[in-house]
Amino acid sequence: MYMTVQETATFLSMPEEQVNRYVLEGRIRAVHDGEQYIINTSQFEAHFQQVEQAKLALEEWRTMPIPEDVDIKDED
Repeated sequence: MYMTVQETATFLSMPEEQVNRYVLEGRIRAVHDGEQYIINTSQFEAHFQQVEQAKLALEEWRTMPIPEDVDIKDED
């Protein structure tokens, strides 16, 4: 599926100027159709999968209990 720069900016929750800059720098692949750049959204699937994996790893790390320290002495 192809989207315009404006639609891609909305899709990525980024400013339109930043998406334009990324297209011109080559960080986002796009095709110029004579009037505007169009962007294939399938190139972002891997990015969103990595973001989701990072979120899951962070949540797993947050819920991991802190192990007791073996060096702590009970001095009652």
